[in-house]
Amino acid sequence: MGAFGTKMAVIAGPQATQEALTTNAKAFSQDGWAFLIDAFFHRGLMLMSFDEHLMHRRIMQEAFTRPRLAGYVTQVTPCVRATLPTWPTGPSVRMYPLLKNLTLDIATDVFMGGRGKDSSDAINQAFVATVRAASSLVRAPLPGTRYRAGIRGRRVLEEYFARHLPAARAGNSNDLFAALCHASTEDGQRFSDSDVINHMIFLMMAAHDTSTITTTAVTYYLAKHPEWQDRVRAESDALGDRSPEIDDLEALRSLDLVIKESMRLVAPVPLVMRKTVQDTAIDGHYIPRDTLVAITPAVNHFVREVWHNPDRFDPLRFDDPRREDQAHRFAWLPFGGGAHKCIGMHFGTLEVKAILHQMLRTFTFGLDTDYRIRWDNTSLPIPVDGLPITLRRR
Repeated sequence: MGAFGTKMAVIAGPQATQEALTTNAKAFSQDGWAFLIDAFFHRGLMLMSFDEHLMHRRIMQEAFTRPRLAGYVTQVTPCVRATLPTWPTGPSVRMYPLLKNLTLDIATDVFMGGRGKDSSDAINQAFVATVRAASSLVRAPLPGTRYRAGIRGRRVLEEYFARHLPAARAGNSNDLFAALCHASTEDGQRFSDSDVINHMIFLMMAAHDTSTITTTAVTYYLAKHPEWQDRVRAESDALGDRSPEIDDLEALRSLDLVIKESMRLVAPVPLVMRKTVQDTAIDGHYIPRDTLVAITPAVNHFVREVWHNPDRFDPLRFDDPRREDQAHRFAWLPFGGGAHKCIGMHFGTLEVKAILHQMLRTFTFGLDTDYRIRWDNTSLPIPVDGLPITLRRR
């Protein structure tokens, strides 16, 4: 197929995906992403390949250890609890913009230690511009184009992180920015200032966009299926008013099932990009060197040989004894797979659970009977109408 004026191969299906991401992984570089987003997320971890990626990932892993995650989680709940009372209630409350602002506030607290909160509106706009620019048909910074807006957004983000970098280097706070500044491997490898800035721009985008999409999708399905809303709320109510810790959030089993099913139906990252660095074959199909390749998790999530009634919302498909996701290790991959599997997937899941736990304790949410959500998949999936729900305080 063709896209953006260039030829592209599409890889779909669990077995073909496994071959591309593991068995034949050395034939595929991350340069497929470079075509779409390098101008806006230059030298983010997802854009690095092979040995360089491994080295940067080893350093970054120091910021995602379980003790670090425990510290991050303790900062999420206060932010959520401070925000939910400010939300409007009643019919037609648009959830997506509320959740996007909330996840950016959380990212500012957890990733930045609260630095630069006065710039949150400008930073949010910059992230929106950079993400939207990835799908721009015009691949040059011409006036009035998404591409040009994305370049401006990138500049805003670079200046923002550069401004706060010295304080993060000098301090010892419990946030991701400081963790990246101080992270090192056993043999002393560390990030340069430009490395930290590049990684922070990508990580904050990835964290707050994908968390927003997932939380929005879960809210929609819980509003549409009140029996599941009641079930997951009962688990949250059993925890009481205390701030949940990692173990508490991991024990929210029903919510976990709903999140997994929501991510199956609405993959936060519908495709992952690669570029071949050598001739290869996937599932018996020849792909020449220098071919742009799209691998499609969103397609795998609807393969009928794996999933029973794949269009239906059915969280129990992830529970024992069914465990449909175990039919193939690459049937369900909202976090990607192989060497590039999302480094922040555990924090992302914990963040989404912490947000939804407080929402369930605070509100009930419903939908008009005939409402069906429509997603704009131009870049990452966004509800066209912002997801209007009926929000009531308990």
